[in-house]
Amino acid sequence: MRVAPLGHMTMDLPVLSCGRCEPLKASVHAGMLGIAALCLAYNAAAWLSRRQTHLAVNAVLYSCLMIWEQRHVAHHLVEVRRPRTGETPPQPGATGEKVEKAVAA
Repeated sequence: MRVAPLGHMTMDLPVLSCGRCEPLKASVHAGMLGIAALCLAYNAAAWLSRRQTHLAVNAVLYSCLMIWEQRHVAHHLVEVRRPRTGETPPQPGATGEKVEKAVAA
């Protein structure tokens, strides 16, 4: 298996571009957030029961992972909600609303 040298990758994947496929990216990170929450719950409950050091360490690590993934989900949701610059803004009166003209006094 050969790997392309850095800066010489010729494959363009839309999912890797910022602003593209954001709902997919958000759902992948949300899924990981859910898995991290389950792992945290298990490790915290197991630590409360058995008081083994590795379970406490796992609980802390899964807490950090949850914070990390929550920030990724939030970032992707902001991108989904951000207005696109390539779209033209709606023109006044285009939806049948009245356009009032300023009258000079």
